[in-house]
Amino acid sequence: MDIIFKENDLILFQGDSITDCERNRADSNSLGNGYVALTSVWLSALYPQYNLKFLNRGISGDRTRDLVFRWDFDCIALKPNWISILVGINNTMDTTTERFEEEYRILLDRTAKELDARIILCEPFLVSTDSNPWRDDLDPKICVVRKLAIEYDALLIPLDKIFITSCTKKPPEYWAPDGVHPSPVGHALIAQSWIKCVQA
Repeated sequence: MDIIFKENDLILFQGDSITDCERNRADSNSLGNGYVALTSVWLSALYPQYNLKFLNRGISGDRTRDLVFRWDFDCIALKPNWISILVGINNTMDTTTERFEEEYRILLDRTAKELDARIILCEPFLVSTDSNPWRDDLDPKICVVRKLAIEYDALLIPLDKIFITSCTKKPPEYWAPDGVHPSPVGHALIAQSWIKCVQA
């Protein structure tokens, strides 16, 4: 069953470079060249009656602590009806799992307290079939995101699991040449997964 949007709903996308994807900072309505733009086009085609509005406030290089710093003006002040968060890969090999959870909780606590918004949490991901220190560090943080999604009644998009499954069909570099930043096809996969999640 489709989730029914309301007319003029504002959907805000937050995160790091994967969300940012070369958006024009001089244009507050720029959606970048990645999954945010793709998602907005498909949702606008699927639900033209709702006149949905979209904002991208992803910033390349951001970690959870950076989102905490700018949450007032890049989230709360915008009053979104939907907030989608994809963050965590820059916390890898940089932030303890405990600190990651603490900072993520600040974002979610403030959102739940100050906004009447539906929350969508996207797993951070690493597109690689190799075992490496990044994977060992990221996995516990992915578990944190899954736990928080349950705790805060948020929708969860299991991107890490989705990319792992996709790598059984095509090699990792097909989806993300450097293992982190998606190819155009990788961005399409994220957009497709996002839309399936809100329609579930």
